[in-house]
Amino acid sequence: MVEVIWTSQALIDLENIGTYIAQDSERYAQLTITKLFTKTDILKVFPYSGRIVPEKNMDTIRELIDGSYRILYEITEATTIHVLAVHHSSKFLF
Repeated sequence: MVEVIWTSQALIDLENIGTYIAQDSERYAQLTITKLFTKTDILKVFPYSGRIVPEKNMDTIRELIDGSYRILYEITEATTIHVLAVHHSSKFLF
């Protein structure tokens, strides 16, 4: 099983998303953050399940899509994945 490690930048991204959504709905902010955080659980078993990030075109940098959000991650070793960032799909990442 692969270990999924959230970088500090990815956690800051989640916090910022939650803060923005909470301006309209605390409950929806909480649900969204939980959903995005648990979306990466699939990577523990299927690390290559995300698509290759088009802007990078590298096999080790991939993304999971959840609604309008992109969860970017890097497969750093056979047993380790780092979640790099979480962004709304309308934002340019690289």
